[in-house]
Amino acid sequence: MKISRRQALKISGFSALVIGLSPRVVFAAPNTLRAIRTGTQPGNKTRVVIETASRPSYTLSYGEKQLYINLSNTNGNAKIEPKLVSGTLVKRVTQIQQGTSLKIAITLSSLIDALQQNQIMVLSPNGDNDYRLVLDFTSGTGKGIDKTNKNTSATKATAAKSTTNQKVVQRNNTTKSSNDQRIIVIDAGHGGKDPGCIGKAGTQEKTVVLSVAKKLKSRLDANGFKTFLTRSGDTYLKLAERAEIAEKRKADLFISLHANANPSRDMKGFSIYTLSEKASDEEAQKLADSENAADKIDVDGFEQFSKDIRVALSSLQQHAVAELSEEYATNCAKCFNKSKIEQQRGPAVRHAPFAVLRSTVPGALIELGHLSNKSEEQLLKTDAHQNKLVGAIVQSVLSYDFDV
Repeated sequence: MKISRRQALKISGFSALVIGLSPRVVFAAPNTLRAIRTGTQPGNKTRVVIETASRPSYTLSYGEKQLYINLSNTNGNAKIEPKLVSGTLVKRVTQIQQGTSLKIAITLSSLIDALQQNQIMVLSPNGDNDYRLVLDFTSGTGKGIDKTNKNTSATKATAAKSTTNQKVVQRNNTTKSSNDQRIIVIDAGHGGKDPGCIGKAGTQEKTVVLSVAKKLKSRLDANGFKTFLTRSGDTYLKLAERAEIAEKRKADLFISLHANANPSRDMKGFSIYTLSEKASDEEAQKLADSENAADKIDVDGFEQFSKDIRVALSSLQQHAVAELSEEYATNCAKCFNKSKIEQQRGPAVRHAPFAVLRSTVPGALIELGHLSNKSEEQLLKTDAHQNKLVGAIVQSVLSYDFDV
């Protein structure tokens, strides 16, 4: 039985201690989309090929002239352009990332019938090709598709060998519950009586980060995540209250947005922070000191145990949170760099004792830029740059492995 680090965060009692003392478990790496292409086959058949880095695990569902291929634990790739040939039923192919699952939405020019076992194959790597999910179909009348609720009529694929030694699928009716949606809590720093840092032109941190937070929520919602804001208006919240919101929402990820200030007016660029009792550098410590009054980490939920065991379980939980947070922050920095967003001098990911990050929810604090820098202050106010920042954060969430 494989137990993820994230599951360990939600396990209380001696079982958590056992996990902490057991050998390191192996975590399944996410699959990756490599290519999408269409073709024609004899008998006026349309062929759709979905190529992935490892063997795909998937479900099929249908809509009005729509075919949906849902790939679990798979990252999409916006750079992939589907190769569509003429003469097929396929009009358009769209990638939709839904948490750790990737939905391939195929718009068709006519109705089709529900695909049968002999119309689906999973082919192993061969030559220049990776694993390929192959679907063959023709025009139909919608036979076998639930007419009352087409969008949720799914078919789960499981591997089975065919007489030609190819992988074919068997199907049974299952659907992914909406409860499986990943929950993201977005924290717009400061607010109300606490304006945060203020730029030379009067730009307030609390205003900039709230604008970015709202844009981020909208984009993540559109990508299938369930997102919550710690504040949706100019409201003052204590740091502990922000972390508590993430706990109560049972969030999978907590993202706290801020804008920086530095005595040096030349300093600019983004930086990302995770929780650590020891700051990675003097600047990180000073920033943490300015954001919060440091207090001792404590984790609730182990009251029934002796003090020594509570310390051990708390330590295990904190270690898991720290690892998951570090992985997200590192990936987030890569997404910022790929988006050509300027990075602050020094390491992109730093560590400091931020009170807002003290919880059992993995997360990071993102300094979007410096309001103390004249040019960056003007940039941070623009919709174009805010959308660029949001795009990078969305990509960091889409490519984050929530299942490890």
